[in-house]
Amino acid sequence: MYQKQLTIRNPLGLHARPAAAIARIAQSAKAGLWLSREAEKVDASSIIDILTLACEQGARITLHAEDPEDLPILDHIAELVENGFGE
Repeated sequence: MYQKQLTIRNPLGLHARPAAAIARIAQSAKAGLWLSREAEKVDASSIIDILTLACEQGARITLHAEDPEDLPILDHIAELVENGFGE
């Protein structure tokens, strides 16, 4: 499994618009793509699942990819998070 640890940077945290952006990108993965915060791990292609993590600014999350072919997708989502979702 491949992982990237990230910090939520935008002031409003991981709300509906950023969750939708992550889910849209994750839906193109060939295998499972997951998001976790502490002990909770959710499907990164589901907006509702992502919102259940309740990530505020400063929250630490981990992206997980099962297939190495999905690493560009992992990098794309990481770039989005690191840029504060453009907010």
